[in-house]
Amino acid sequence: MLDIGSLVRVHVDAVIAAQNDMGVCDAIRRNALVGKPVAMSAPHLPKVAGIDPMVPVSAHTAGPLANVATAPGAFIQDRLAGWVSDLTTLHELTERLARTSTLDDALHELLDAGAALVGARRGLIVFEPSDRRGPVSTIGLGLAHAELGHIETVPRSATSYGRILDGLPAAEAPLTSPDLLGDASVDPRHREVAARLGYAASYALPITTDATGRLGAAVWLYDEPAEPLERQRHLVGLYAGYASEHLARLLELERARADVATITEELLPSRLPRVTGVQLAARHRTAPRGGGDWYDALALPEGALGLAVGSVGGSGPSALAAMGRLRAGLRAYAVMEGEDPVAVLSDLELLLRLTEPARSATALFAYCEPARHKILLAGAGHTPPLVIGDRRTEFVETSLSAPLGMLACWEAPSVEIAPAPGETVLLYTDGLLRRTGDSMDRAFARLHSAAANVPRALRHDAGFVADHVLRTVLPDGLDQTGGTEDVVILAARFD
Repeated sequence: MLDIGSLVRVHVDAVIAAQNDMGVCDAIRRNALVGKPVAMSAPHLPKVAGIDPMVPVSAHTAGPLANVATAPGAFIQDRLAGWVSDLTTLHELTERLARTSTLDDALHELLDAGAALVGARRGLIVFEPSDRRGPVSTIGLGLAHAELGHIETVPRSATSYGRILDGLPAAEAPLTSPDLLGDASVDPRHREVAARLGYAASYALPITTDATGRLGAAVWLYDEPAEPLERQRHLVGLYAGYASEHLARLLELERARADVATITEELLPSRLPRVTGVQLAARHRTAPRGGGDWYDALALPEGALGLAVGSVGGSGPSALAAMGRLRAGLRAYAVMEGEDPVAVLSDLELLLRLTEPARSATALFAYCEPARHKILLAGAGHTPPLVIGDRRTEFVETSLSAPLGMLACWEAPSVEIAPAPGETVLLYTDGLLRRTGDSMDRAFARLHSAAANVPRALRHDAGFVADHVLRTVLPDGLDQTGGTEDVVILAARFD
């Protein structure tokens, strides 16, 4: 974040020093009295296509003041006021940028703030990291998707962002095109697209850091021939420097999230088995750091089916590794003694104590015989399954038991249920409840209500049931990947 206080103090010290230097003040007074221009006034500046009112124009861009002779310090004070105004604006914009937590939001904020600082109305950012690891995206301001497509038809080497991204000569400095339509050196296709879209000038900046290299390029477009003032270039350059560092941090975070999601998906089933008499569907949402929630379904001998869900304590790579070991262990135990869920979880308890002595986990394993409409299940500190049907929507009363790893020896009795034809048994992890932000009692009530209100027209498909429950329990985007908790839903509909 920019230290506004330090910058202001530097300018204040400079002003005080200048005011104490009577020779400077006398020179200013003498020049003003004889009609000579003041040496500190700005040169003649090009036309600007509208300055955004949110970025106040400071006095240090103006010409000589008429009353300098009567107030020798007034000119310096006006410049100081302009500096403070600019720095305050810069501080507000960088604070808004710092509040963004996703790469997409930060790119939009950079584009909006940059347009305000240079006095433009439209623009685009091409985000294309030079290490070619992605992600790659193009964000527009005041440009529809089709208009961005028109711009992309211009040969890349003829565009300012293309020269920046490809490292062509003069690509490191800001690229100004003050008159695209009147400059004969501009590529004819570029002039054609500019005329069609109604812009006549552009100003481009590289988005780059010392650590990560070039991340992309930002281009702001003017409706008429123009270019930003020197003051505006200075401010947008300061802002772009901070924004580049912020984008680099968000890029690394997004790549880490993508890696975690990829590893998590690789540790879960790539597909669900097809077993006669039952229809399966699974939904999984990964937290940014990667939690330890998992599910499994495997075909067993004699037409049986094993279903499992679980949650490993903690988050991050260690939790993912523990989850992978537990899931692999449970699959082996299910094949050997799946018809006895208590024995399966007892073996899993021993595995956890031997391999992860400082970690706890919850798990639920169900041995299903679809032909007999019979399920035998046992749970270790896990949330109870939910049976959804036309005649009932109720939680299965499982025996109260501690999570795995909490006791020296785990064992709890199993429970048998008999789902009727057309009923769906829903297994899930507690992340579904915790993401609601409600107390557990209220979250269970919300889940029950969502299940009870699944439309009859959707109940024939396990996937439709899982989707309806997920969207109803977690509305307003809470069901998307990126929440604070992992979510797992495993639905089994019996024919």
